[in-house]
Amino acid sequence: MIHKPVLVKEVLEYLSPKPNENFIDCTVGEGGHAEVILEKTGLNGKVLGIDLDQNQINNCKLNLAKFKERAILVNDSYGNLKDIVEKNSFEPVNGILLDLGMSSAQLESTRGFSFQKDQPLDMRYNNISDLTAEIIINDWQEEQIKKILEEYGEERFAKQVAKKITEERKSKRIESTFQLTDIIKKAIPAKFQNNRIHCATRTFQALRIAVNGELNNLEKVLPKIVSILEPQGRLAIISFHSLEDRLVKNFLKNKEKERNIKILTKSPITADFEELRKNSRSRSAKLRAAIKN
Repeated sequence: MIHKPVLVKEVLEYLSPKPNENFIDCTVGEGGHAEVILEKTGLNGKVLGIDLDQNQINNCKLNLAKFKERAILVNDSYGNLKDIVEKNSFEPVNGILLDLGMSSAQLESTRGFSFQKDQPLDMRYNNISDLTAEIIINDWQEEQIKKILEEYGEERFAKQVAKKITEERKSKRIESTFQLTDIIKKAIPAKFQNNRIHCATRTFQALRIAVNGELNNLEKVLPKIVSILEPQGRLAIISFHSLEDRLVKNFLKNKEKERNIKILTKSPITADFEELRKNSRSRSAKLRAAIKN
């Protein structure tokens, strides 16, 4: 499956890349956004692309090969943004993009991100960390599981799901996505299982966020983005669930009060009808943008 980047024309509108400018794509994925930025910044403009997933970096190298040294790709966490910029002597920085969504390749991988395929409960973006979803599900206490389901998944039935998980694991270790999905179905009342959102979605989201420290990394990187940008540099952040969007919105509001930035999107930008028709993943995408004073 070819990954379709979301909100491409909106990203270009708010980042406004011009010839010979430099941009950072903190979650470069397979290079969809980076490619259109590089096309706008020739002949000497560069993109520093970062991704925690080595497979994504490998795919991106192939997809951006035509840009040669103009595409600098780094396998690391965007939480380490300042160190990455310094190590690569990447300056000035005219714009930064942060697309917090998962790619199609990750959903199609064998790491258990999707409840639609029977796979091991891994959910790591890389294999360096020791923490996996399987460890959380089988080894963490019921109260800890309940807490991450509430905080990271906003799951209204967190208590029931955590209780059912800890009951079921007594007889057999929970090792696969289908096992976990069946347990979630047992825990959530039947009348709430046929909503627009699958009943396992929030639990899988919570586990993925916990395994990869996603919200912690986002909190860590936001101040660095502003400090790294040149005056009049622009930032665009695409989030896919309310926890991320709330973090971004509050951060930008505070920075605007401090007169560090000017917010360019008073409310989040969402996909238009045409994009929704072509790419269902854009349904939950929200873009917020700002310019540094």
